[in-house]
Amino acid sequence: MESSLVKENPLLLPLNKDKTVYDGFITVQERDFRMRILLPPDRQLTRARLHCCSRLKHLLRGHEHIVKQRLQQSADLVSFVLELKTVLEVCLKSSPDCRSIPPPQYYSQLISEMETLGWGKLLFIDTEFQILKLKAEDSSGRQHILTIKLKSKHPAEAPECSADLPVPLALTWTLQSTLDQLHSQFLLVLESLTEFWDVLDEIDGKTWILEPEKPSRSDTMRRIAIGNNVSIKVEVDPRHPKMLPECCLLGAEHAVTPLRNKLNANMHLWNPDSSVLHNLRDVLEIEFPSPATHEKSWLRALPSSRQSFSIVFGECPYCSKPITVKMAAHKS
Repeated sequence: MESSLVKENPLLLPLNKDKTVYDGFITVQERDFRMRILLPPDRQLTRARLHCCSRLKHLLRGHEHIVKQRLQQSADLVSFVLELKTVLEVCLKSSPDCRSIPPPQYYSQLISEMETLGWGKLLFIDTEFQILKLKAEDSSGRQHILTIKLKSKHPAEAPECSADLPVPLALTWTLQSTLDQLHSQFLLVLESLTEFWDVLDEIDGKTWILEPEKPSRSDTMRRIAIGNNVSIKVEVDPRHPKMLPECCLLGAEHAVTPLRNKLNANMHLWNPDSSVLHNLRDVLEIEFPSPATHEKSWLRALPSSRQSFSIVFGECPYCSKPITVKMAAHKS
């Protein structure tokens, strides 16, 4: 038994002549764990005691009853250590803090791929060298981030990829794929969405956006202020951004009805070659208010507003949220 135990666990050795005390390390998934096994004089496992290092205790937390059961049921010490290793393998797989360390070739492969891609595209890499954030720029100069989570068997396993997009990110991966090829695929996805972002950037830059307060690249909806406590919510299709979007007019019925009638009557005038904003102006026969940041005079004219020195305080008539604007000092 002793020879078999040492053969399977060369770092776990007997400390006395009677071989009732074993101390050392057991290796599971390329990780070493310190432990000591104390056997009674008759060497019966049912009365054996097990002392573990802090890492091993932490890993086995919640599984102590299983270890005790294996200790009671194992025929000999060799069988018990084998059972203990099996339990540890299960614990390691389910513990995010104790994942197996990738082999050396993983790191050499990663460095080689990054050199091909270019280190200038790397924005972030975690201490485990498994989560990367790569920057990318579309043809309109917008900056984007591709987050890649590599598996320990990279490149044999496909990585998990995510980005701030209005559509699901579907990138292909084969055994021959590289990070450079993945980045190139991402650029093609960005180009397919360029027109969508151009449409929304124009709306964001030339109208007063009520919702969302801080639009992200994945947002497809905009709620735009019109005036007289009326707004319009538009949902732009990322795949067909210049087609008539889903529209919903919000506000008092007497103020919304004329606009709804114009929308229904002029819907046939929608020109898919023009931008959404240009079409909305033509179809609704209106001019949209400028962005709120440029409406100092409008805010000051509200009955509910007040001014203290160079700061104007007021309340948004659309969402009732407080607005504060600092007035620029007039030069003499």
